[in-house]
Amino acid sequence: MIPRYQRQVMRQLWSLENQYATWLEVELAVASAQAELGLIPADAPSAVAEKAAINVERIAAIEEEVRHDVIAFVTSIEELAGPPARYFHYGLTSSDVLDTALALRLVRAIDIILEDLEALLEAIKRRAFEFKNTLTIGRSHGIHAEPTTFGLKLAIFYDEFQRHKVRLLAARKTIAVGQCSGPVGNFSAPGISPDVEARAMASLGLKPAPVSSQIIQRDRHAEYFTALSLLASSMEKMAVEIRHLARTEVGEVEEPFGKGQKGSSAMPHKKNPIGAENISGLARVVRANSLAAQEDVALWHERDISHSSVERIIGPDSTSLTDYMLVRLTGLIDGLVVHPDRMARNLALTGGLYNSQELLLTLCDKGLSRVEAYRLIQRNALNAHSEGLDFKTLLLEDQEVAAVLTPADIENVFSTGRFAASVDQIFTRVFQADGSDSNYGIFP
Repeated sequence: MIPRYQRQVMRQLWSLENQYATWLEVELAVASAQAELGLIPADAPSAVAEKAAINVERIAAIEEEVRHDVIAFVTSIEELAGPPARYFHYGLTSSDVLDTALALRLVRAIDIILEDLEALLEAIKRRAFEFKNTLTIGRSHGIHAEPTTFGLKLAIFYDEFQRHKVRLLAARKTIAVGQCSGPVGNFSAPGISPDVEARAMASLGLKPAPVSSQIIQRDRHAEYFTALSLLASSMEKMAVEIRHLARTEVGEVEEPFGKGQKGSSAMPHKKNPIGAENISGLARVVRANSLAAQEDVALWHERDISHSSVERIIGPDSTSLTDYMLVRLTGLIDGLVVHPDRMARNLALTGGLYNSQELLLTLCDKGLSRVEAYRLIQRNALNAHSEGLDFKTLLLEDQEVAAVLTPADIENVFSTGRFAASVDQIFTRVFQADGSDSNYGIFP
């Protein structure tokens, strides 16, 4: 993982030193469980823990010779701890340590990400209420449709990210599983048993896998990385919306632009949406990594090693990028410059063409068939659009329309109150009247 897109909290979590620290954490948890059950001397775990230390350089030197990272780690601890270390890694296979320690790091990573997501939700909610009733044109296919409010646009994202919170919590539960069940998962070695496993996992804050081979099954990891990829996709969705609204021709929002910031090496006037573009790019990596995680599900028999190299890359990369993207998007939303005046100007661009549906339905209410009503409204709308004429004026001058609608009827249609009439009710559904946020009935 390159440092540019990795915050310090994730850099530390995925550091080589912390990898070995979590291995030691797992080893000592298993040893303590074995001691509690009388399978190894009662003082062995504490004797090892007292002298054990992580020496990355020494482990690397041993690995250079033995070509096995877990053996190198265990050997380095034995060098420090002496005779009590004969009960260190007692009955375990490498994957017992690797998979359980990976689960620990993935759980801790997702806890950081969940905190980030809460901050993003708070920022979106604050801005949604700020612009709750600010009218803006809604677009379908990139073309003016009908007015909505900028607050409602943000409420959609809030609701979407709430679903991601549910997915992340579910993925956390799925991945928070460890094992110490031996070479093929049947607890055949001395010193390990389902009871040892249950005690050790409980002390680590994990649950034992109900059944395992040599490894934890990789559908769990695929779910985890897929949840991150879905979250990244929604972050990109929000970033793309900001990028579109920030275009010069639209100009409804712009990214915060710091004092002394430069937008272009050649053009001093530029203020580019670089934060949103960055999020769009990084989302592609997180999505691609989820496919790699799915490819890891189908391993040979009780285990092969093809998943290992993949996870050494996608574990740090996907969690670090998701963390980085969430923090960057939160800053973008917090500081987003919104231009209601440009929204009002863009609303006026088509001279009220966005009232076409209401006019259609009003004509139907007056007794016209839907086909005939559509014909009348479309004819005037297309003329207004192609000739640059005023839509309302054309309607008032159209004799077929005038035979059905009075000028007062047309004026009433061209009022904008209906476009925000249900905003309060929608906000209540999204943000909850009591101030608590919906969890979709899954978590208490």
